[in-house]
Amino acid sequence: MRRTRVLTAALALAAGLLAGAPPALAADSAPPAPLAAESYTWKNARIDGGGFVPGIVFNRKEKNLAYARTDIGGAYRWQQSSKTWTPLLDSVGWEKWGHTGVVSLASDSVDPNRVYAAVGTYTNSWDPGNGAVMRSADRGASWQRTDLPFKLGGNMPGRGMGERLAVDPNRNSVLYLGAPSGKGLWRSTDSGVTWSQVANFPNVGNYVQDPSDTSGYASDNQGIVWVTFDESTGTSGSTTKTIYVGVADTANAVYRSTDAGATWSRLAGQPTGYLAHKGVLDAVNGQLYLAYSDKGGPYDGGKGRLYRYTTATGTWTDISPVAEADTYYGFSGLTLDRQRPGTVMATAYSSWWPDTQIFRSTDSGGTWTKAWDYTSYPNRENRYTMDVSSSPWLTWGANPSPPEQTPKLGWMTESLEIDPFDSDRMMYGTGATVYGTENLTAWDSGGKFTVKPMVRGLEETAVNDLASPPAGAPLLSALGDIGGFRHTDLDKVPSMMFTSPNFTTTTSLDFAGTDPNTVVRTGNLDSGPHVAFSTDNGANWFAGTDPSGVSGGGTVAAAADGSRFVWSPAGAGVHHTTGFGTSWSASSGIPAGAVVESDRVDAKTFYGFKSGRFYVSSDGGATFTASPATGLPSGDSVRFQALPGTKGDIWLAGGASDGAYGLWHSTDGGASFTKLSGVEQADTIGFGKAAAGASYQTLYTSAKIAGVRGIFRSTDKGASWTRINDDAHQWGWTGAAITGDPRVYGRVYVSTNGRGVIYGDTSDAGGGGDGGGGTDPTPSPTGACAVTYTVTNQWAGGFQADVKLTNTGTSAWSGWSLNWAFTGGQTVSQLWNAEYTQSGASVTAKNTGWNGTVAAGSSVGFGFTGGWSGTNAKPAAFRLGEQTCAVN
Repeated sequence: MRRTRVLTAALALAAGLLAGAPPALAADSAPPAPLAAESYTWKNARIDGGGFVPGIVFNRKEKNLAYARTDIGGAYRWQQSSKTWTPLLDSVGWEKWGHTGVVSLASDSVDPNRVYAAVGTYTNSWDPGNGAVMRSADRGASWQRTDLPFKLGGNMPGRGMGERLAVDPNRNSVLYLGAPSGKGLWRSTDSGVTWSQVANFPNVGNYVQDPSDTSGYASDNQGIVWVTFDESTGTSGSTTKTIYVGVADTANAVYRSTDAGATWSRLAGQPTGYLAHKGVLDAVNGQLYLAYSDKGGPYDGGKGRLYRYTTATGTWTDISPVAEADTYYGFSGLTLDRQRPGTVMATAYSSWWPDTQIFRSTDSGGTWTKAWDYTSYPNRENRYTMDVSSSPWLTWGANPSPPEQTPKLGWMTESLEIDPFDSDRMMYGTGATVYGTENLTAWDSGGKFTVKPMVRGLEETAVNDLASPPAGAPLLSALGDIGGFRHTDLDKVPSMMFTSPNFTTTTSLDFAGTDPNTVVRTGNLDSGPHVAFSTDNGANWFAGTDPSGVSGGGTVAAAADGSRFVWSPAGAGVHHTTGFGTSWSASSGIPAGAVVESDRVDAKTFYGFKSGRFYVSSDGGATFTASPATGLPSGDSVRFQALPGTKGDIWLAGGASDGAYGLWHSTDGGASFTKLSGVEQADTIGFGKAAAGASYQTLYTSAKIAGVRGIFRSTDKGASWTRINDDAHQWGWTGAAITGDPRVYGRVYVSTNGRGVIYGDTSDAGGGGDGGGGTDPTPSPTGACAVTYTVTNQWAGGFQADVKLTNTGTSAWSGWSLNWAFTGGQTVSQLWNAEYTQSGASVTAKNTGWNGTVAAGSSVGFGFTGGWSGTNAKPAAFRLGEQTCAVN
């Protein structure tokens, strides 16, 4: 999948760049002491995978020790007992967010406790910081860092080549690192603490994907792409003599040193016209295997070859499994069976259609078999079976025509590794998951090997938006690459991503504040509509119609009652519609590209923000008026939300370090904003269930407060803040979205740029715990009351109803509890904007923490879905405490 998520400069704090290239760079100092944090438990809302895994590394000395690297989501260690992955770089903080991109990883075969990661996400201006080498002596449980005088590109073109980082298998204090951008080959002789450039290495590379790309993304020199030691040329404690290095140069792709790096020379007789993606050595038989492609990948590649180089004689042999004319892909994934010398496998990584291909040879590349082949086109026979029951969304809900199948065997398959201790276990990475098998040798005996996801614990989605409705599923997500999910259980993988349509990336989603069954999402799609709607809380979807000119999802807002929508798409100005987007009308008074949101109470009120100005519409989005509010951030790195249950209560977060930056609050519908003095920087804002006894919903933000970056919570309307994450749980950049859970006090959902959806639960029972957030269990307001009970929808066996409770007395209520009895056997299945219990026919609905105060003459509402049989008669009477309410 595409992994080109870009963080704007306004969101990335400036990082100091080292001038020049000193011969040795020392590790950085320890960070300042953090604020005291409340005890939170952090987990992922399970998706399992979701992004590109370009590298898998097995330790050659210790069984079951394996690592995986991702392009934007950190590194992981395999846990054999649970067959899960453990994240290792969650301690990377906001200012070093680029260090969540891992361009290479090395596991020490002399001391298996040691592991190294070369980190940095982009080599161009998108990442303001330089790269680094992280080193750990406890298998990634803790790290030390050495900053480099250049950038590394974990999410750049060519990231599937490698490994660029390697440990000398005889003298493990020696490491090599291949750098991009013409920075050459680097070496450490003190276990990664300091690094120096290998001055006499003759070639820094010259291959660029697209020289005309002015952004620097596709026009960067991909540099030196792998380092391989010949362990047979050294002894324990002495440096290995022979080292092979792969260079991004189609004319000069492979170099060798036979004197431990003192001198280097181009390997004579090597093939040209290709890049060597991988170089894997069989030291037992003296064979260096190389996988070549005409492009750097991971998306492109139209021709490829496999070669075997005999180290003793210098003989090159073309061992490609197919003729060059028959390739429409490059080769990259390359592995050897260390238990069975002569067994080699490779992948056609860029075979997007109809599927990736995996090749296997048991005679050192003399002959090959394929994972699948055609019987009579378009029919194919597979040597494998696939079981994706643990991650069913990997089918994409597709029903392709042959020769395509679903689920696919893979795509972008640049990492492929046979367990060096177990010939039956193989893992390989794709653009969406890690697949594996535990009966690989069935391939050779004519049986079928089973491919399953081996990805649990590895969460690699980039999160653009989050929503936690007051009823229905607790979490809806808008994700890069795989669209998004409706989580009904946070600890289970959803059966399918959002479909009908399948956006490649969902950019925004929203639900109606008083009707959470109505949901809208917008996103990117190569061809087709960019907006979709749901009337069942995101379980099922149907496409809307785009206004003219739309090229991307932008942001979208649903009216409080779901009757209309406002959309600010890419490529077109702000538009509005009534109903479900069959036709759109241009909105006036608001600039194109504005961020839009809705008031959560008034169905005709919408808000927008663009370039320092706040905009308000009171006619359903038809016309907007610029607010007189001043002092807001001048840029567009802003996110804002309207508080559920209160009209015109708005919180706005954002800005940049070179201007206004922080958190603002408006109580008059955006006419004026007050900046919170205690918040230095803030990038997100969200609301959750109020603490016990609190009259205002809990606030959550990703922010800098008291000099510390973190995730913060306030239970007193922003007067004070508590940091709820800690230095071990930072997840790089968390600036896209945040929301609390309206039903569970203390629960917060945090967006990340590559570590999926993180959610946290508090251990603070005093704050209300899972059952907190209300007032007294049985509040008894005084004064008269009236109830309007409306069945808004009814179907066979089910219905939906709205209840409006009005204070017809002369004094305000500080809490309420409404009781009624059904007469037709009805049962409540979901209820929103109130808490409820049902015993037999009797139902009690009471206020949540944020809607307990009801002024005289005002109303409060809630809704529910339920089941019925026989009749669906309306309740005849309602009681508020001991009082009987008038029924309208």
